[in-house]
Amino acid sequence: MKDVLESYAERHSHPRNLLIHALAVPVFIAGTAGVVAGALSREWPVVAGGLLAMLVSIAVQGRGHRHERVPFVARGPGHFLRAILVEQLFTFPRFVLSGAFARTWRRSTHATISPLTQ
Repeated sequence: MKDVLESYAERHSHPRNLLIHALAVPVFIAGTAGVVAGALSREWPVVAGGLLAMLVSIAVQGRGHRHERVPFVARGPGHFLRAILVEQLFTFPRFVLSGAFARTWRRSTHATISPLTQ
């Protein structure tokens, strides 16, 4: 697991991208929950809203990745979909809960520079 989080930190080291992920991943998770709950209850507007939240979250995070030194390269649509789902639902939460997010944040920021002005 340590190798996975270190590799993840390499692709998520810019403070702007970290901030975007901190805000957007919970939106993706909530959207996923909306899709599942809406499908189970046959509430199709809830499903649509969940899908929209997931897509907006992915789009915003994609913009954040433009600031990274190490890009993510998908090896096809299946790989992209799998990578997104695993990152959003498992890897990023582990990254945060393990303390790796905080360590990466501290390394990536300077006391006098805001992540939004870089």
